[in-house]
Amino acid sequence: MYQIEIDDGSGFCFGVTTAIKKAEEELAKGTRLYCLGDIVHNGMECDRLKKLGLITINHDDMAQLHDAKVLLRAHGEPPSTYELARRNNIEIIDATCPVVLQLQRRIKSQYDNEPSAQIVIFGKNGHAEVLGLVGQTQQRAIVIEKFEDVMCLDFSRDIYLYSQTTKSLDEFHQIINYIQEHISPSATFRSFDTICRQVANRMPNISRFATRHDLILFVCGRKSSNGKVLFNECKSVNPNSHLIEGPEEISPEWLKGINSIGICGATSTPKWLMEQCRDAINKE
Repeated sequence: MYQIEIDDGSGFCFGVTTAIKKAEEELAKGTRLYCLGDIVHNGMECDRLKKLGLITINHDDMAQLHDAKVLLRAHGEPPSTYELARRNNIEIIDATCPVVLQLQRRIKSQYDNEPSAQIVIFGKNGHAEVLGLVGQTQQRAIVIEKFEDVMCLDFSRDIYLYSQTTKSLDEFHQIINYIQEHISPSATFRSFDTICRQVANRMPNISRFATRHDLILFVCGRKSSNGKVLFNECKSVNPNSHLIEGPEEISPEWLKGINSIGICGATSTPKWLMEQCRDAINKE
């Protein structure tokens, strides 16, 4: 019999929890509800909500909608999405995470006050949250995805550095140190630690969790940026870690000679899915 522990600290962050709750409340009323993009980067949770009636659309689909109701997920959206909604008489159910919303406002304020400065966002190009952030600057913000990208900045000009809320805190500090070492004495550099602590605090917690077990099953949708960061942390402390999207991906080979199994996940991983993985192992 395996000893199986599900990490108490894993599962939906409050932003995702709020978005899903809003969707469920609207659907319970019998409302025809559209969601702009996957409500969460987890295919099984998206399928569950689809069965309840949630219709996932993209920006092109939304442009064709009129007199409808659209939910904006926790990642947030650029101003152009709200303008489109006004034009097409679309009612917005805004589930933008408060942490993301505050970050959007800070970037917009910075851009409005000093449009000639380099506004730099440490984040993933094309990620929904990052698109919403860049949209606050009329698409002028510079996105750097990894530490090496910082070398492309113009260190003779002012730099204001922000971060996507789910990025690595350690890498963010590396970027800050590099800019501080290379910025021109005549230029201004300011950094704003905008990484969500609910996500950042999971790093040390999940690291400790991963060291306690022979095998780690990290349950996560492969689209999740936050999931990739947390899984890499698990893998660094416990090489016997595997990323899976659901119980059907668990290989019996992984379980041979194993006593203790830890199951954890990303901020986009529902608890019920981790429980399904535990139950699948117990049936072996």
